[in-house]
Amino acid sequence: MTDLRSATWRKATYSSDQGNCVEVADDLGGLVGVRDSKDITGPVLLFAPTQWRSFVATIKADDLS
Repeated sequence: MTDLRSATWRKATYSSDQGNCVEVADDLGGLVGVRDSKDITGPVLLFAPTQWRSFVATIKADDLS
């Protein structure tokens, strides 16, 4: 199990003040954590860095088909 207590969470710079965004922690020793910014004690999705980079690249390319 990954200890998330020392994770440094950050929101995307494009996040609005509406609170509808996710937070990412990439200081988890080989994992990337993603959580709902409105529910910081809720579930966290964990990804391998290569999976996360692939996801982000796909979103940036707008290629979800």
